[in-house]
Parts: sequence; structure tokens; C-alpha cells
Amino acid sequence: MSTKGSVSLNMKNEKLMKFANYVMRSGKKYLALKILTNAFETIKSKGHASPEEIFEKAIENVMPRIEVRPKRVGGSIYQVPQEVKPGRQLALAIRWILASARAKSGADFSTFLANELVEASQETGNAVKKKLEVYKMAEANKAFARFANK
Repeated sequence: MSTKGSVSLNMKNEKLMKFANYVMRSGKKYLALKILTNAFETIKSKGHASPEEIFEKAIENVMPRIEVRPKRVGGSIYQVPQEVKPGRQLALAIRWILASARAKSGADFSTFLANELVEASQETGNAVKKKLEVYKMAEANKAFARFANK
């Protein structure tokens, strides 16, 4: 997989393989794995410790614990804050990281992905901002928490 041979992906890491599947377009998994490998090489070349640790920390920092869901009560629709299931937490985190990396235009997607992973691991960047927006929405609609299904 690796072009330089310095970084290889851990194929047994379930989160990493799920992330690769989200990166993948049109069924081209080899290309998605190559992009991830290049991103990990970029992280390593910038002097960061372990790309796998950066990746895990980035995912952990972006995963939302609470979100707002629409609930219809008596003809009105309320944004009700609810806890997020672990599978959805991971899916949202991956989606937000990739969306913020894809939003940038320029040279190389793997570079943008590496930068976004490093920023997310340091609790900065667009993906973390998205998580904080979701938390602000939940805090603003805390009064409607009584409508949540218990």
C-alpha cells in the first residue's frame, strides 16, 4: 500500500477500516487506502508521534455525545436534545472530518485530511467547530428535553 514504505495501515483497526470505507468513492478501496497512507505519512513527517494515536484522538474529540432530533408534539415540531448512540457518534465524527477536509480546495486531499486529523486531535479545526455547534443547539433547546422518549 505505502509508496514510501515508512507507514503502513493497521488493517485490523476497525475504526480505521470504517474510515477508509467513508473515504472511498465509486468502490475504489485501494485508492482510499492509498490516500489514508499518504495522510498518515504526512502526519508522521510533520513530527507528530504516532499517526494511529492522532487518528484515534481526532475521532474521539469529534464524536458528539448529544444532538438535537426533531420531534412532533401536538402539531408543533421541537428540536429535542438526545444522547447519540455509539455507532452514530463514530459515523458523524468520520463524516464531519471528511466534509471539512473535502471542503478545502487546492493541492492534495491527503494533505488536507492529515491537517484536519491533526487539528481535530488538538481540539481545533472545522470538525470540532461542527461538534460545538451541535452542542450549542442542544443547550439552546434544553427546555424541550421533556419531550424526549425515555
